[in-house]
Parts: sequence; structure tokens; C-alpha cells
Amino acid sequence: MTSPLEARSLSLVREGNTVLDDVSFTVAQGEIFALLGGNGAGKSSTLLTFLGFLEPSGGDILVNGTSVGSDVALARSAIAYLPEAAALYGHMTAYENLDYFLDLADKLASQAEIDAALERVALLVEARSRRLQSYSKGMRQKTAIALALLRETPILLLDEPTSGLDPIAIDEFHDLVKALAEGGQTILMVTHDVYGACQVADRVGLLRRGKLVGSFAAENNKRINTEAVHAAFAEREAV
Repeated sequence: MTSPLEARSLSLVREGNTVLDDVSFTVAQGEIFALLGGNGAGKSSTLLTFLGFLEPSGGDILVNGTSVGSDVALARSAIAYLPEAAALYGHMTAYENLDYFLDLADKLASQAEIDAALERVALLVEARSRRLQSYSKGMRQKTAIALALLRETPILLLDEPTSGLDPIAIDEFHDLVKALAEGGQTILMVTHDVYGACQVADRVGLLRRGKLVGSFAAENNKRINTEAVHAAFAEREAV
């Protein structure tokens, strides 16, 4: 069975520096896979290869069984991408931002559908008609997540999605991600948060200086062993 996301011996060299070195993994439908690593590990670069913004120096990257290099438009049509700092417009309201970006994506959504998405991410009704310049980072992130939901893509890429969020917002976000995966959405997230990765992911891959050096999976319907992952992460980062 074809995996929605697959990296095959992926290598990436930029300006003479090896960013990714022979990285291979798959993400199944309905699975949450977290790439865990410190700064400069190559996490965000991995996401950008799936989006076709970075061209691999070796190996291949596939979306729904098709090489991104052969049809980047097809790959992007299947993916919603949530960057660490969502590029939303502060002078516009949540409603206006969603209308604008959905129009750019040629996606039609009714007011009821937009409100349903904002309700799902728990953005208060009274905040939806306010300009985003008055929003906290968590509220901006919720708006961006609502946009990803409204695009209704089968694959979701998340880049440090909980960075800067308070503990309650993080728990709400993790619950939402789990619900999306249970609904069949394929999710690849990159993070440096050991606890968050173990709390939400079905599998965690440990990335260090461009190499995939460890893999951890949940067993017997339990969460991934946070202590084991933290020990491996600390050991690798100390090398």
C-alpha cells in the first residue's frame, strides 16, 4: 500500500553544507509522525522538500506515491502546511484572513463551514471579527489551523506547531491533531519538544545533524516512553 508521505534516502546539500544525509521514513494514512531534533538538525528542511521548495541533492521524496520533483503542483494540492510563524495579516480579521487565503487556494467555504472550523480550534466567537494585530500567538495559531482544516487536504505538515503556546493551548492543539489523525489525516510534524512529541505522536524519529539516528513507537496503545526519548535526545545533542 502506498504511503502518503515517503522519504527515500533523502539527502540535501546547501552551499556546501550537508543539511540532510540519507534520511528514510514513511508516514501512513492516519498516522502522526514527529521528527524530533535540535536547532539545525534539518527538521524544517525536510518539510520544505515535501512541499517542493527545496530540491533533494540525492534520493527522492514522494507524496501519495508520486515524486514531488515530477509533479510539485500535485504534491502541494494534497498538503496543508502550518509554519511556526503563520503569515497572516494583522490588519485583517480572522474571517477576512480565512476568506482571503481560501480564495487564493481556489477553495470555497460557506460562513457556516468557516465558523465550524473556528469553533473546532476553540477561537472565541467575539474574537473572530477582531483584527489579528490584537491576537496572542496562540489565537493566531488557531486561525492558521482553522485555515488548514478548511482546505480539507489529506496531509498536514506542522513546523514547531506549539512553539510559544501556553500549556492549555498546547493540550487543545494536541487533542485536535489526534482527532484529525483518527479521521484519516496523515500528519508529519517537526519539533524540538520531547514531551509534546511523545504525547501526540504514534512514532518519533530522532534527527541529528541531518541524520535519522533513532526511532521510537508507542506500544500497547500507550504513549511513547518520554524518558527513553529524552535520554536519547540529550545523548545525541551532547555528542
